[in-house]
Amino acid sequence: MLLICPHCKQQYNIEEGKIPSSVKNVKCKNCGQSFPLQEEPAPTPEDVISRVVTPGDNETRRIGVCISKGGVGKTTTSVNLAAGLAFAGYRVLLVDTDTQGQDSFALGVQPKGGLTELINEELSAEEAVFKARERLWLLAGGKSLAGLKRLIDRKDFGGELTVSEALKPLESQYDYVVVDTSPGWDPLTVNVLFYVNEILTPVSLEIMTLQGLVEFLKSLSAIQKHRKDVALKYILPTMHDQRVQKCTEILEKIEELYGHLLCKPIRQNVHLSEAPTSGQTIFEFAPGSSGAEDYRELVRKVANNDKLFR
Repeated sequence: MLLICPHCKQQYNIEEGKIPSSVKNVKCKNCGQSFPLQEEPAPTPEDVISRVVTPGDNETRRIGVCISKGGVGKTTTSVNLAAGLAFAGYRVLLVDTDTQGQDSFALGVQPKGGLTELINEELSAEEAVFKARERLWLLAGGKSLAGLKRLIDRKDFGGELTVSEALKPLESQYDYVVVDTSPGWDPLTVNVLFYVNEILTPVSLEIMTLQGLVEFLKSLSAIQKHRKDVALKYILPTMHDQRVQKCTEILEKIEELYGHLLCKPIRQNVHLSEAPTSGQTIFEFAPGSSGAEDYRELVRKVANNDKLFR
């Protein structure tokens, strides 16, 4: 049976036979608070459908986590957004388009293949897509993507649609496809922007990243001339240290320029950098931390459902 602490959201999978019938309350090992012994019901298909933003529109939402600059928390955001949506009851595919393949490391899994093998038809979709968690599947990245970039470059026509052609047949199985991109601007990043409809841009609160955001938006506008249905939907401030005045000033500047796109900031939290070393999401590693709280808030915003995790 699945137990979820109502205070810190820590999850426990416990065999029913190990719980004495006389026990009515349990104590959370993570936060130390007690709560009634009550199994968390599994979400029904109707629950999942009701969480889609537009009522009656069950199309898969395709979200790219993109910005040209590195070190801003793209992988952290991609993994925890995808995992958070999965924990909330959605079926999610996480796609890693970075040659470093850090999404697999962050989730503590070792798929035998991924995006490259799927596109090159070295593996079938069933073999390439790896189930990393309940309701969360991974299409891994890694060094083999370098060869895929060369393959895209050699195409005389339609190279920018290579990823779309591979993912389109799969996406109907999922409520969300979240795509993690590499730093910089390369053929795979262009491919991602020709596939996704929504873009989430993590922005660490420093001047260089703000400049990177401006440069990325210029590049995005060039793509939008050819593909009108891709748009920046979310700007996510990351590594927010409220003790540093410069962080607050940069956040205020972003709000002034892009307030309608701004998400609640992800606060600086050591658990966010520690979680991947254990192969866990922030919700598993430190569910009571500010990092987990902030990413739960991001999931609520993206899913447009304030009731999630409440």
